[in-house]
Amino acid sequence: MTDKIQKRNKHEIDADDRILGRLATEIAGLLRGKHKVDFDYHLDNGDFVVVANVKKIKVSGNKLQQKLYRHHSGYPGGLKEMKMEKLFKKDPTEVLKRAVYNMLPKNKLRQHMIKRLTFK
Repeated sequence: MTDKIQKRNKHEIDADDRILGRLATEIAGLLRGKHKVDFDYHLDNGDFVVVANVKKIKVSGNKLQQKLYRHHSGYPGGLKEMKMEKLFKKDPTEVLKRAVYNMLPKNKLRQHMIKRLTFK
């Protein structure tokens, strides 16, 4: 059996005036490789994605004030919440990265796919 060498392309995306969710779905598809002819669900054939101007992303509705990111430490009273607005001011790339991460399939390939997402 011959092993096929996969070629990973590099996609550069400008996030200026793009809506967060629509941009995240586009990036998730590129990271998975769904745009390729030889796409297969159990293979990691995705490409590299570089995103520029993340600070200029638009968020629709009242998500900035209302959306919460939650994390629990596992201990009683260990629920930590942060509003999207605060996280966006602190690190706008983290907001986009979390949106893309949650759109990727929940399996062992997800960690490998998200590593190919970088920011300028």
